[in-house]
Amino acid sequence: MVSFSSTNSIFLTVFSICTLVQLIESIPVITLPPNIKVPAVLVFGDSIVDPGNNNNLVTLAKSNYPPYGRDFMGGKATGRFSNGKIPSDFIVQALQIKEYLPAYLDPSLKPADLLTGVSFASGAAGYDPLTAKLATALSMDKQMDLFKEYLAKVTAAGGEEKAKSILSESVYLVVAGSDDLANTYYLSRLRNNYDIPAYTDLMVQGASSFIQGLYDMGARRIGVFSAAPIGCLPSQRTLAGGKARNCVENYNEAAQLFNSKLSSELDKLTSGFVHGRAVYVDIYNPLQELIDHPHKYGFEEVTRGCCGTGTIESTVLCNELNPFTCDDVSKYVFWDSYHPTERAYEILFGPIVEKYVDSFVCDNSAC
Repeated sequence: MVSFSSTNSIFLTVFSICTLVQLIESIPVITLPPNIKVPAVLVFGDSIVDPGNNNNLVTLAKSNYPPYGRDFMGGKATGRFSNGKIPSDFIVQALQIKEYLPAYLDPSLKPADLLTGVSFASGAAGYDPLTAKLATALSMDKQMDLFKEYLAKVTAAGGEEKAKSILSESVYLVVAGSDDLANTYYLSRLRNNYDIPAYTDLMVQGASSFIQGLYDMGARRIGVFSAAPIGCLPSQRTLAGGKARNCVENYNEAAQLFNSKLSSELDKLTSGFVHGRAVYVDIYNPLQELIDHPHKYGFEEVTRGCCGTGTIESTVLCNELNPFTCDDVSKYVFWDSYHPTERAYEILFGPIVEKYVDSFVCDNSAC
């Protein structure tokens, strides 16, 4: 005979499985209008969208070793800062371009791979040039140089007309800002001659210059991610959240101030673009929603990452010798103390892709 508690447990298990199946299917397949095409996705920024560009750099900001990637391609650590796929992978998958977006500096990359897009992003980069310098990562300027090199390779591989099509019709994603605040401003204190209003102005100036540079090169469909709620990242809870490891509210307020300024700057830039747009993509609020209401999405742990103790481990501290890494990553919003899990990304980016895709690819008259 099954007790009431056992019956209740079985019901909850079945409910959880059904919920998980729905969540796994949360990345929609986007069918574009017949007159619209997206030949490639090109990505710039930091570790959130770095699929391995840092692998051969002399930097601590690497993740090309276990347990990173334990749920990616049979457990291969590619340099993605997660247990599996990252946002850029889900976006190219939704657009039916390819299964995942490779790193531009991947030595195994073939010429044909370039024609459908790559990521130039580098873990620990930021809009403040000092951010990449501190970590010996690829600065945003260096990523732009790699993009110029990429265009020459695309022209050689596909011809000039193909290169022009890729340049003007691709979706460009720019993902940076969180490392500027978390690492350069709050952790290193090397910008303590700025207050937060002044430092966020510096960040926005860097973002604006980079995005204008992309437009001047020929980019027309540019999506720019907001900063995350950095005060609720497990590492920041540990470093500045007190004994209770609470979210650090002034860190979140700084991110929100930057986001507000960034959104306004993108509107200003777009007003001056001819047949082009720079779209503000809100990541802050969807991630905060997961953190505030984890059980609604099937998560159990939001204050710690899966890797190690989950309180401080990231990059070199998140390694296969750490005995505390969790067995069931599906319960966690964060993989390490800074980066979300594949499942968290999947839940986040289903609605995000659906919400913003028309803004990326459509002129007012096109869709």
